[in-house]
Amino acid sequence: MPYRRTENVVRRLAEREQTILQAATEMAAEGGMAAVQIADVAKRAGIAAGTVYRYFPSKTDLVAELVAAVAGRELDAMKASADAAPGPLSALAACIATFAARSLHERRLAWAVIAEPVDAEVDAMRLDYRQSLALELETRIRAATERKLLPDQDARVAAPAIVGALMEGLLGPLAPTYDGDAGAREAVQGATLLALRALGVGDARARGLVMQCVLPNNKI
Repeated sequence: MPYRRTENVVRRLAEREQTILQAATEMAAEGGMAAVQIADVAKRAGIAAGTVYRYFPSKTDLVAELVAAVAGRELDAMKASADAAPGPLSALAACIATFAARSLHERRLAWAVIAEPVDAEVDAMRLDYRQSLALELETRIRAATERKLLPDQDARVAAPAIVGALMEGLLGPLAPTYDGDAGAREAVQGATLLALRALGVGDARARGLVMQCVLPNNKI
């Protein structure tokens, strides 16, 4: 009879994998993808390097899984905030603000996952993440446009343009640094206001849309 893993064994294996991923994520948040080395991750996780290799045969495998995990987490947060909003336009604002706030809170990690130079295999997965971000925004832009809350526009062009603006304005090498939560909130509000104005919402501040950047499930 072939060996079958018990539920406890399966759970322990899953927990160990998550421990490894958590250690790798913490190291990426501190020093970018270059800091994610198998030996260092093993030390942070409190296990042997050989154990890490049992779950992730190479650094590329580990980094790819890290990118997938962070991408899934951030996309879920964007969708949850947008779905909780009362209407299409406020959903769009919430979607933009949530991405901006959470990314700025973990700026080093966000840049590492989205744009920091890495191996080609990982870069392909990162492209999937950026496309997913753009697709989520495209969906929200289309919904607001169909309700005549935005002027007619090509959402396929507008969405990736907004993603690029947020990345460069908040995370990239040219982006300024901010002291404390107050400065970060102002930056997120400014980025959200810029994005909404670019999409045709000239009175976003007067309508209170930019205030939605301080949401319960955001980290800022």
